[in-house]
Amino acid sequence: MKKTILITGANAGIGLTTAEEFVKEGHHVILACRNLEKAEQAKQHLQSIGTGQVDLVQLDLNSLEKVSLAADEVLSKYSHIDVLVNNAGLISQNLDITEDGFEKHFGVNFLGHFLWTLKLLPIVKKSVQGRIIHLSSIGHWGGSIQPEKFLAKNNKHYIMFPSYGSSKLQNLLFSNLLATQLEGSNVTSNALHPGAVDSELYRQLPKFQYAFVSLVLIPPSKPANLIKRMALDEDWATKNGEYASVQTPAWASKKSKDLKLAQYLYDLSYDLVKTYL
Repeated sequence: MKKTILITGANAGIGLTTAEEFVKEGHHVILACRNLEKAEQAKQHLQSIGTGQVDLVQLDLNSLEKVSLAADEVLSKYSHIDVLVNNAGLISQNLDITEDGFEKHFGVNFLGHFLWTLKLLPIVKKSVQGRIIHLSSIGHWGGSIQPEKFLAKNNKHYIMFPSYGSSKLQNLLFSNLLATQLEGSNVTSNALHPGAVDSELYRQLPKFQYAFVSLVLIPPSKPANLIKRMALDEDWATKNGEYASVQTPAWASKKSKDLKLAQYLYDLSYDLVKTYL
């Protein structure tokens, strides 16, 4: 049966390669991207290689208001979503700020997707078998939950990797808590570490850093294949609250399994986005 699959950040890297896998099998793919010009190019490419329907929605995770509007557009256009892939992400050498004043790793990688997922959950539940897939990272081991650092202005001593790792811990905590909330329903929530992938995420690094890390990078086809299995395979139909990995054993940190910490993060985050729900 053909699925309707919504992927954030689907115009390049892991997102685009994952979309390729789906359209080749005739699935309906919705690309949720910030840059519509690049998204249109991705759409044309996908239509040239597969038979699946390809749609676009403009999603700017840098603004909660824009996330809410994009979700409203999806809710108005589609009766259901079978698979929601929260793929979009960034890594920033410098301290950046979202339109709402949040540190950008927190705001884009986590909080935008948090709002996006909560708003779209009703139509994922309308699927016969809904699946939500969150991209986390092994970097979550270096992350922490420090609410005072959610706002960019409070990051006086900004360091890139702990900030990125914290956003990936937040993704994983949300996935795990959502899984418990969805127990007994027709929807599952799972996360993955995609591996160190040669994608736009790493190409944002300074040239000398990219030259170093590129020695161990893998092609996006590897995590794309894992995402495809998590989205479609029957053996993933009943898996809920799992953490999968491409390159390394799927070792989740003790913090990421702490449901009290996950609920604490959820409550804080809900207060930040409730105006847009």
